[in-house]
Amino acid sequence: MAAYHERTKHYPHRFAAARGYLDWATQPDPFRRYEGAVLIRLPLLQPVQALPYWKLYVNDSIRPAALTVNSVSLFLRYALSLTAWKRAGETTWSLRANPSSGNLHPTEGYVLLPGLATIHDGPGIYHYAPKEHGLERRTEIEPSVWRAAMAAFPDGTFLVGLSSIFWREAWKYGERAFRYCQHDVGHALGTLRLAAAALGWKLYLLDRTDRITELLGLDRKSDYAGAEREHSELIAAVVPRNWASDRGIALSKAVAGQGFASRWYGTANPLGPEHGVDWAAIDHVAAATAGMTTATEEDFSSFPSESELFELPVRSGECSAEKVILGRRSAVSMDGHTAISAARFFRMLARLIPTRVERSVPWDAIPWCPRIHLGLFVHRVDGLTPGLYALARDPAKLSPLRQAMRHEFLWSRPPSCPQGLPLYLLEQGDCRALAANLSCGQRIAGDGAFSVAMIADYRGSLASYGPAFYRNLFWETGLVGQVLYLEAEEAGIRSTGIGCYFDDPVHDIFGITSLDWQSFYHFTVGGPVEDDRLTTLPPYKFDQIDPRGRFE
Repeated sequence: MAAYHERTKHYPHRFAAARGYLDWATQPDPFRRYEGAVLIRLPLLQPVQALPYWKLYVNDSIRPAALTVNSVSLFLRYALSLTAWKRAGETTWSLRANPSSGNLHPTEGYVLLPGLATIHDGPGIYHYAPKEHGLERRTEIEPSVWRAAMAAFPDGTFLVGLSSIFWREAWKYGERAFRYCQHDVGHALGTLRLAAAALGWKLYLLDRTDRITELLGLDRKSDYAGAEREHSELIAAVVPRNWASDRGIALSKAVAGQGFASRWYGTANPLGPEHGVDWAAIDHVAAATAGMTTATEEDFSSFPSESELFELPVRSGECSAEKVILGRRSAVSMDGHTAISAARFFRMLARLIPTRVERSVPWDAIPWCPRIHLGLFVHRVDGLTPGLYALARDPAKLSPLRQAMRHEFLWSRPPSCPQGLPLYLLEQGDCRALAANLSCGQRIAGDGAFSVAMIADYRGSLASYGPAFYRNLFWETGLVGQVLYLEAEEAGIRSTGIGCYFDDPVHDIFGITSLDWQSFYHFTVGGPVEDDRLTTLPPYKFDQIDPRGRFE
């Protein structure tokens, strides 16, 4: 795992191993289907009332929805569905609620549901087909087995799982693709948590075990004959209310050693012709990080309260949750002049800090304290000095982070910064060219209002939780990125993740010389440049849906 991280670093003189060109004849199919599995199309319904976006972050502000086919449909619509089709000439491609590196979408979604009317009369495991907005029934579960497995959870709980198809990313990005797959899992974890919040539900990440592969049927060689294999990532419990349980519960405990299913339906479709290159380094790191991950609930008593993080009014805003979630787009370029206010900047960053009481969404989904901290390149924030900044997302890590960075840094608090926001000016100056150069020469990192280097508490985290937690670090970066995506959308601007950056040169800028801290992801936020040559089409044929259909 450590060897993989080192060998997949980019440098100005050497990029991580990849083909170096795109073989369009082998471009992966972005849609997995299981031939022979029953497809249940989900209703495309709109919520009765426009839910304000800000309410997603306020615990218990939304009455929990009953678990029905309609609520499952809306949950998956907000989490993993298509949000638009784009067309340029004769070429079309889809966009989704969950963002993906290169729009390649290696992440597959599964739900484990009790018997629900119009889906199935008994419990089952389903693969989500986003193009059809439907569920493919992979297997039925004996009701007695389901009851035993779910006994640890509140009534109305269901499970959601994610897997990755590494080749979809490796086709373009080579050996570094495993990193990008894990970013995407983190983004999807964020979309799942916020989709649950829109329905008044909670979502809790369960401990990662080898049993996930068996549970989702991903170990069945006959179902993937001639098709790309999927690799299990995570299982989460979606519950209708607060769950007073010791966190860190493992799926193996819930299942209690019982198999969920004996008969499976459907065979996976091949996603493309012969791949041409097998990236052994990805297989090795996947195996090295496939073990058990246990992260028990940590102490958040030193974290700030909501009132310490946000300027008043906190709970306000004109955008609806649906507009922000389904309207989210990744910017492909920035205009180089749009600025944001300091108040807006502070609000965006405050969303990235867990609160100590009723930990804020989406950070209540994971049990560990933040391991990802931010190095910021501030370009155009009105009322704020341009330069390098740092955000310590865990108050306990401020001192170690400061010791790891350059001793000559200022560590000065911006005068208008909210009391509880641990933001510090490190060095004044124009860092637009620097940000772009560090992001593999991509101008978008310098043309936005600000850009971010996400710096992981790397070796300490792996020492605490083991090598499998390497994936979790990337998941956390995806969660951070997903919040920035939605906050930018709500502010009327755009953002995008940047997976291509020069790893060690980033460390040099901040003075990081130890492997204890490593840059894991970049992001940029600003005014987008829209491409007028593209046509936007709706994601689904809404004209075929009963206009009276409403979600209650």
